[in-house]
Amino acid sequence: MSEVRTFKVGADDDDIRLDRWFKRHLPEISFTQVSKWARTGQLRLDGKRAAPGDRIAVGQLIRVPPAEPPAPEKAKPKRERPQLSDDQIAFAQELLIHKDAQALVINKPPGLATQGGTKTHEHVDGLLDALQFEAEGRPKLVHRLDKDTSGALLLARTSRAAAFFTKAFSSRTARKVYWALITGVPSIEDGFIELPIAKQPGTGGEKMHVDEKEGSPAKTRYRVIERAGNRAAWVELQPFTGRTHQLRVHMAAIGHPIVGDGKYGGQDAFLTGGISRKMHLHARRIRIDHPDGGRVDVMADLPAHFAESLDLLGFELEAGDLPLDDVKFSDTPEGKKRAESAAAKARRKERKGERRGRSRG
Repeated sequence: MSEVRTFKVGADDDDIRLDRWFKRHLPEISFTQVSKWARTGQLRLDGKRAAPGDRIAVGQLIRVPPAEPPAPEKAKPKRERPQLSDDQIAFAQELLIHKDAQALVINKPPGLATQGGTKTHEHVDGLLDALQFEAEGRPKLVHRLDKDTSGALLLARTSRAAAFFTKAFSSRTARKVYWALITGVPSIEDGFIELPIAKQPGTGGEKMHVDEKEGSPAKTRYRVIERAGNRAAWVELQPFTGRTHQLRVHMAAIGHPIVGDGKYGGQDAFLTGGISRKMHLHARRIRIDHPDGGRVDVMADLPAHFAESLDLLGFELEAGDLPLDDVKFSDTPEGKKRAESAAAKARRKERKGERRGRSRG
C-alpha cells in the first residue's frame, strides 16, 4: 500500500496489544516492520506515538504508515564453471575409450578425483565440458572411483541414460571387474568375502571398517590370476555390493591388503624391489545394459605403474582377463532379501486367488 491507512479498534480487539492487532488484521506486516514504524514515530494511536506493546481500546484510531515495497531479492550469483584450457580439453578427450549416443567410458588415471571437494580442485566432474561433443548437455556422472583407483568410469550423455544406469547400479545388475595387486597369497584362490562394513568412528566418515553389529552387508568375489611365490598375488575382484572402499577394506580384512593402500594396510601394504608405492587397484572392465538395448562392455588398460609392477613380478598381461561367469544378483545379501520378498508376495497372491475361487464355488 502506498498511502497512510486508518483503522478503528473494534469491540473484539479491546485491551489487546497493538502488535497482536497487526497479527490479526494485517498479518502480511511483520513484527520487525511494526517495531521500525514505532521507533521512527510513524505508528500512532489516536494521533500519539505508539509502541508494539501498547494496549488498545475500543474506538481508538490506529494510523498505519504506507507499507514499504519489498526489497528485491538478490539473485544468487550463478557459479560459472571455469573455461577449460586447450590442454585440459585434450587431456580429457585422451581418456575416452568408448562413445555412443547414450554413454561414454573414460579410463580415469590414478590421482584424479571423480568429484571436487574442499581441497580438491582437479577432478573428472570439472572436465566434463570437454566431453560434451555433439550432445545437448554435458555428460553426467553415474558412479565413481576413488581418487587413487584407476580405470573404467561410465558417464551418461542424456538424462534418460543417467536414470537407466543409476538404476542398474542400485539394482546390482551392472558388473564391475577390478584388477589388484595384493601382498601375500590367499589360501583359497577363488572365493567370496562377506563382511559388513561401516564408517569407522572418529574418522569423520573418511575411513571404513568391518563392523559385524552395525555394518551394512558387503560381498566381494576374488580370484587369483597369478602369484609370485608367497610374496604377492595379482587378483581379480568383483564387488557384488557397492560400499565405500569395499574392496580395500575386504582385502585388508583377510590379511592381504592392496599394494600401495597404506590407509587400510599400513606398512604391510608395500612391497620392496622397485614395486611402486602407488595404489594398485584398477577398474579393468565394466559391463552394463544399454538404454537402447544390448550392452556397454568396455575394458580399460592399466596405468604405467601397475603394468610395470606386474612386469617386475614376472606376470603376463594375457593371463588377466578371466571368463566373466554370471553370478546372479540373488546370490548377494540384498538380492536374497528381494528374492524372499518376491516369493512371499507370490505366495500371498496365490492364496488370495484360491480364496476367490472357493467363494465363487
